[in-house]
Amino acid sequence: MNLRKAKKFIKKPMAFKTLSIVIPVYNEEKYIEKTFSKVVASNTLFLRKEIIIVNDGSTDGSRRKIKKLASKKMQKTKTIFVDREKNSGKGTAIKTGILRSTGDIVLVQDADLEYSPDDYPCLLQPFVSQNADVVYGSRFVSGYPHRVLYFWHALANSSLTLLSNFFTNLNLTDMETGYKVFRGDLIRPIAEKLKSRRFGFEPEVTARIAKIKNLRFFEVGISYSGRTYQEGKKIGWIDGIKALWEIFRFNIFP
Repeated sequence: MNLRKAKKFIKKPMAFKTLSIVIPVYNEEKYIEKTFSKVVASNTLFLRKEIIIVNDGSTDGSRRKIKKLASKKMQKTKTIFVDREKNSGKGTAIKTGILRSTGDIVLVQDADLEYSPDDYPCLLQPFVSQNADVVYGSRFVSGYPHRVLYFWHALANSSLTLLSNFFTNLNLTDMETGYKVFRGDLIRPIAEKLKSRRFGFEPEVTARIAKIKNLRFFEVGISYSGRTYQEGKKIGWIDGIKALWEIFRFNIFP
């Protein structure tokens, strides 16, 4: 979405002023500088940016690079750097970042650029024009470029989404998406209750928000440039098994 098209959604003073972008980082030395640059330069439909980078006990050069990025004197974008000494998992890092956020909207951004900040206008548009409470970016309803990778991953994603939908009564196409965006005052109280330390964040937060009555929940198509394991992908088959349990756990025994 270009700037001219974006302006058509801004026809009155916006209720939303600030976007908090939470970036969990674990051993992403290769990508974090480029990710940060793209986030700073991203089109957020006139929302001010608050970038929260959570280093989750990285053992490579990520911490050094993040500190350098966050301390740049010429950096005009508000940047918060949270440094966790020990690795506690992606879910814990996201929870930490959400609880540090102050934005009217909170967006989760992976540090590896599998998900592109170029898609922010698509993700934010439902908040501006449809008064959304939650927006998920779907890799499976998009006409945007989608890197072709693992069949079994796609099958696992669709199966987990189907099972999650069975319990939540939502009609999502991509529950496991990394692009999840929330109204800030909605997600911060929920974040305090989150228990998942790793990739269980996805089914847990979906189960918890699905219990909110009259929720305005939207899904939009996004691009996706997935990584191979040789390129640093971290999620594995054991996380898929855990996700099955977490879907049951957080929908039946929250």
